[in-house]
Parts: sequence; structure tokens; C-alpha cells
Amino acid sequence: MFTIFVKNEVKNGCREQYLSIMKNNAKASIRDEKGCIVFDVLVDQENDHTFYLYEIYNDETALAQHKQMPHYLESRNLLGDMVERVSVIRCDVVGRYASNLQ
Repeated sequence: MFTIFVKNEVKNGCREQYLSIMKNNAKASIRDEKGCIVFDVLVDQENDHTFYLYEIYNDETALAQHKQMPHYLESRNLLGDMVERVSVIRCDVVGRYASNLQ
């Protein structure tokens, strides 16, 4: 399995719009993509305009396919210039332990 952590720093005044777009993208990714295992949208406890996306895919090919999906392309278009800074960390998953909490 393959994961990415994406950090998005969102412009002031764009928080709620960003959240709406990213939640829709996350839901569609889980619903429509066989290769997307986890897509969590997280908010920083110290800065409510900093968000983290935690995504697990079967492999890097599944992530590449994710970036071609209509919901992903639409979210990129809708986000426009809301995001000031982005950073991405790529990791291989060596162990995954989760409960069934939703």
C-alpha cells in the first residue's frame, strides 16, 4: 500500500468552502475508486486554516488514476487559488491497524 500526506494552508475566508470541496472529493474517492482505501480530511488543532489529507491507495498507480477522476479534476478547478501553500509526503505503508469506527 501507498500513502500520501498533503498539507494545505488555506487563505483566510476560504475555510468552509475548502472543507466542502475536500469532503466531497474524499467521499467520491472512497465511493468511486477501487484503489482508494482511506481518504481522511483533517484540520490542525492550532490553525483552523491548515488541513491535512491522509490518503491510502493500493499502489502509486491507483494514486495516478485518482488524479484523472472527474471528482478530483472538478475539486482542483473549484479550489482555484484558495490554497496558499501545499506540501506532500509520500510513504509506503508497512503496517495498518484500524478499528471499524466511522
